[in-house]
Amino acid sequence: METNVQTKETTAKKVEKKPLEKVLIICAKGAIEDVYAALVMANGAVMEGIEAKLFFTFFGLDAITTKQMNKLHTGTIGNPAMRMPGGLPFPTILGMLPGVEAGVSSMMKSQMEKLDIPPVDEFMDMITAGGGEIYACKLATDMFKIEMKDLSEHVKDIITIGQFYEMADGERTQIIFT
Repeated sequence: METNVQTKETTAKKVEKKPLEKVLIICAKGAIEDVYAALVMANGAVMEGIEAKLFFTFFGLDAITTKQMNKLHTGTIGNPAMRMPGGLPFPTILGMLPGVEAGVSSMMKSQMEKLDIPPVDEFMDMITAGGGEIYACKLATDMFKIEMKDLSEHVKDIITIGQFYEMADGERTQIIFT
């Protein structure tokens, strides 16, 4: 019996680790928490030497639209993980009151500033400077009548989902949907 255990352990140790080489991150929502999740993952990837490509679609386009990118809000309605100061659950009905979403968003941005988390445009500077690429979804831009001139200078191109999937070649590639 001991021989089997030793054999399994020896076999397990011989398995070669294959590090991640590429991540393709899809951001389809425009709330602060969704956009920053994509930005943090992409920035972390480029800092680790992992090829990173960001694909913004539907309401995620707000993150790369010049007029909206630094005006993102926190989703206060339908967010069961939302907490009030002190840790009490945030009642969803409060999110409907005028000014509450703006206040919560302001608090979130204030906390991010205290942690020295950059605004969206500066985060994109860091990602692209590190070799990351940012793309907009053709279907969504057509649907919302957004053109390349409306998008951040960081956006490399407007592409189809098929073109995005073509970028996913390689054995050690992950597609992440935020």
